[in-house]
Amino acid sequence: MSLFGNILKSIFPEKKPMKITTIDAREAKALIDNGAILVDVREPGERSGGYIANDRNLPLSRLTPVPIEAAGKPVIFYCASGARTRMNASALDAIGGAEPKILAGGIMGWAQAGYPIARG
Repeated sequence: MSLFGNILKSIFPEKKPMKITTIDAREAKALIDNGAILVDVREPGERSGGYIANDRNLPLSRLTPVPIEAAGKPVIFYCASGARTRMNASALDAIGGAEPKILAGGIMGWAQAGYPIARG
């Protein structure tokens, strides 16, 4: 590569393609049943309206670049409708391990598919 090419590459490094994919509630349920890690990115106050059982709460406002300990398992992120997770896909991709996923429709999509919502 030429000197100019090396300079350009150092200024504008190649972007890695994102690994994160969007899955529906049925796919999420199957992955969760097989040990996937579920992460609610909503703020704690939003959880009073319900959440998916056995999830972890990691609000986007407190997101750090530290990867989630997933031990090779898929990590599924969700919010209320899926919009916040999609808007923050690159940040979630960076911390979601080898198989980061977004739950399409968020918790509303989960409920519409007939899956239970935990309260309390």
